[in-house]
Amino acid sequence: MSTRFKPKFNIKKGDSVVVITGDDKDLKKPRKVLEVITEKARVLVEGVNIVTKHTKPSAQNTKGGIVKVEAPIAISNVMLWDAKTGGPAKIKRTRENGKLIRTSKKSGEVIR
Repeated sequence: MSTRFKPKFNIKKGDSVVVITGDDKDLKKPRKVLEVITEKARVLVEGVNIVTKHTKPSAQNTKGGIVKVEAPIAISNVMLWDAKTGGPAKIKRTRENGKLIRTSKKSGEVIR
């Protein structure tokens, strides 16, 4: 994403999300966000978009071989998980005492 301003996303590292589109779509199974790549608008989600990677032998990995790792997916393909309603929810961002607070639009619950 080449824009003048840094994009603002509602998803942070460690959040529970559901995949809403793609091969790993599952609206009932919350998964953990491992990393958010803001420059490319992508997220790395646990157990989603598994790819096989061929590695050469090195000092750390003396065997090398084929390794299965997670690849990033577009941030638009995930939604935050609302534990109170048991499904995905849109997020409202508000400021209280100078702090940014994320609130679920469905249940009104604060996302931590």
